[in-house]
Amino acid sequence: MFSKLLFMLLVLVNTVSAQQALYNPSIDIVHYRFDLAVSDSNDVLKGNTRVVFHVNTQMDTLYLDLIGAGKNGKGMTVHSVMQDSQALPFVHRNDSLLVGLQANAGENKTIAITYSGIPGDGLIFSRNKAGQRTIFGDNWPNRARNWLPCKDHLSDKATVEFIVTAPGHYKIVANGSLQEEKALPNGLKRTHWKESVPIPTKVMVIGAADFAVSDAVRVGHIPVTSWIFPQQRQAGFTDYAPAADILSYFIRKIGPYAYSKLANVQSKTIFGGMENAGAIFYAESSVTGKNRATGLLAHEIAHQWFGDAATEKDWPHIWLSEGFATEMSQLYLEHLYGADTMRAMLKTSRKQIIAFTRKQQVPVVDTTKGRDIMKLLNTNSYQKGGWVLHMLRTDLGDELFWKCVQAYYAAFCNKNASSADLQAVFEKVSGKNLSAFFHQWLYVPENPALNLSWKYDETQNEVIIRIEQRTAYTFHINLDLELTDGKGRSMVKTIPVVEKSVEQRFSMEEKPVRLEWDPGCKLLFEEIRL
Repeated sequence: MFSKLLFMLLVLVNTVSAQQALYNPSIDIVHYRFDLAVSDSNDVLKGNTRVVFHVNTQMDTLYLDLIGAGKNGKGMTVHSVMQDSQALPFVHRNDSLLVGLQANAGENKTIAITYSGIPGDGLIFSRNKAGQRTIFGDNWPNRARNWLPCKDHLSDKATVEFIVTAPGHYKIVANGSLQEEKALPNGLKRTHWKESVPIPTKVMVIGAADFAVSDAVRVGHIPVTSWIFPQQRQAGFTDYAPAADILSYFIRKIGPYAYSKLANVQSKTIFGGMENAGAIFYAESSVTGKNRATGLLAHEIAHQWFGDAATEKDWPHIWLSEGFATEMSQLYLEHLYGADTMRAMLKTSRKQIIAFTRKQQVPVVDTTKGRDIMKLLNTNSYQKGGWVLHMLRTDLGDELFWKCVQAYYAAFCNKNASSADLQAVFEKVSGKNLSAFFHQWLYVPENPALNLSWKYDETQNEVIIRIEQRTAYTFHINLDLELTDGKGRSMVKTIPVVEKSVEQRFSMEEKPVRLEWDPGCKLLFEEIRL
């Protein structure tokens, strides 16, 4: 039985990639307990992971993601897999851990995995600018498998706890609430954090450094803290101070915050900011003491709602994370500094989108990238995704837009959503058919490219406007035009553009001295000059 099962595992390990099209559908992870140990003498991670999972379909083999030891000496080696006191047969190959386990649909099972190794990625051992050793989780998008045995996909959410044994000089931060911080013999310390809200592996992390930690500022019942490298403590406390106001704003505008705390952490990872649930990691360089981090803070804090709590079902829908964070941060800055600031940001991002589309024409919901998820971190997902939401806001009006956002968040908090799910919520709340809107902005790989011309007919006292769409797809859009006469009087006309060529006439007593297309910065389009 044992040898036959091992043979089956060896065969199955080579078919895991095919199974990943549905991403490990036979199980649903309920809870992870990661018991980890690190030291200052080397970069070895020792782990004992307990995984509780629900069985969706009858199975005799369980597989989890875990990067194995490679020729470079990095990667994880599994020492044992246990169920209760029984050792289970396993094969660890091709970066998958396959375990022989009989289970029926509807059952809950628990296994324990002991392993060790030097992470090649995902858990970053480094030093900050002061030369102090730091250890930070850096899981996005699917790099948790470098140091944690898991179902490493954003469609599977689970509660999690981290129990970290480390040299006593470290302060440890992680998701959730602090359960224990206890001194151990030999200068060690054990720190236990527990997150009781289900989150995807991309935002499950630990951070270890010689932090200075600010006193907590409470937003309702939520403590907000800053974790800063000691050499920059005052500058960091100043730069991260806006976090409390940002959190309060988003709670008012979107809905309840899902997590028990908000820790804003100076870190050493590959991103400028990473929205780990309840423990956001920012680049070391984000601390300047010059109060320049507000936009970054707003973006990452917005992710706590969109990306962390309401998570996209699969990577092509990443704009539901990055587009939302982009637009929400812009809305916060508009709230803080006014409409002119919003328009300036929109004009800049519109130029970026046009430049991006000239290089590659792909839709926002892009299924062409395959497994190269990093390529989805692009202008389409961020800036164009933000513009899609901005245009929904201008079409629906502020009050109705926020009602739709609130309803979407309420429906999918601690769940996963697709672009179609968002559309369904917006249609239900607004009472409008938004099929054409969502199709042209999310699934068409172009943006409106318009040739705009005008002339004044002095015999009829009319302004003649001509708009030509220079794209393969015919967009249905509304374009505003502001006309100003010699006496400084202005009027704004909205021109429906639903065909390749549109002509409209407006009465005007004298020839306008100024025309401005899209004065309110409401539409994503490119002006083509012929």
